[in-house]
Amino acid sequence: MKKIQMVDLKGQYEGIKNNVDVSIAEVLDSSAFINGPQVHAFQNELEAYLNVEHVIPCANGTDALQICMMGLGLQPGDEVITADFTFAATVEVIALLNLTPVLVDVEPDTFNIDPKAIEKAITPKTKAIVPVHLFGQCANMDAIIELADKHGLYVIEDNAQAIGATHTFKDGKKQKAGTIGHVASTSFFPSKNLGCYGDGGAIFTNDGDLAHTIRGMVNHGMYKRYHHDVIGVNSRLDSIQAAVLRAKLPNLDVYNEKRRNAARKYSMAFKDNPDIIVPKTVNGCNGICDTCDCHVFHQYTLRILNGKRDDLVQHLNDQNVPCGVYYPIPLHKQKAYVDDRYNEADFPITNQLVKEVISLPMHTELDDEQIEFITKTIIDFVNN
Repeated sequence: MKKIQMVDLKGQYEGIKNNVDVSIAEVLDSSAFINGPQVHAFQNELEAYLNVEHVIPCANGTDALQICMMGLGLQPGDEVITADFTFAATVEVIALLNLTPVLVDVEPDTFNIDPKAIEKAITPKTKAIVPVHLFGQCANMDAIIELADKHGLYVIEDNAQAIGATHTFKDGKKQKAGTIGHVASTSFFPSKNLGCYGDGGAIFTNDGDLAHTIRGMVNHGMYKRYHHDVIGVNSRLDSIQAAVLRAKLPNLDVYNEKRRNAARKYSMAFKDNPDIIVPKTVNGCNGICDTCDCHVFHQYTLRILNGKRDDLVQHLNDQNVPCGVYYPIPLHKQKAYVDDRYNEADFPITNQLVKEVISLPMHTELDDEQIEFITKTIIDFVNN
């Protein structure tokens, strides 16, 4: 059996090596390293893939989320509601802009932000909701859009983990993750489902005026060289990273289906174990259905019951099986974001999840022998 890795970027590269190498060579030959033809071509191709009017590439996913908020004109003191159970970048940019983060609990099955908790947290100062499409599937966008419309709020999708996922609305309409709210951000960090070979990110919107504002913001506020019309930042996707992403984008749906197939095999192996809760899809399927397009499994995350999670992590490490705990500490308990406004009683699900979740190796190169070894190792341990 080949070595098990949490993410096998080298194996994936070997499958597209020629396309990647040719694309990078084109950049080197042109010497157009910033805002070159590869960047513009990738932007156009991603717009077509997502069926969204505007894609604005930028330097990384954290910048993307911050620039979304800047573009919407949010002001210091404005409240922004987001999930307590996610990576710190989501709340970090809110705080950096002197906005007021409002953290709320998540749903136990999908790990995504709970619309009921959002509604409870809305005040006259609330200006935006940031649903994080965690681990590879959309939050409950039907309910979130309804709340936003009711209260006149912006919806900023944090789509760093769910590119390629599809949300099916109650009326049967389908839209790609990141194209539903007023604006969205994504990350092209190497381990993402669509990852480059460095840092990279992008912003999506169907609002032409907002897109125009953001295009200036990512480039020092310039639309014409040395004419600074808005306050901006230096956040551009470089041409080499765009070249890598262009080589990968045509394979994204195939990559995501490979992840779903691996997830199905994991879930099948664990399905009858009372101490293991497998991931649930937002559509409420019993398992991962054959036509599933709602989840792209950026992470495959289990809940391990009966207090066995930490010992399982150690056991997997001892067996050379990588794993991750995403996330071990709720944001409302992180030193940087502690606030007297928060009541522990408002976070029962997040406080439980941080004790139970464990993410298994998930990537396009997983094979059946590795999956069988991983699942057997976990089941044998949990059953002892």
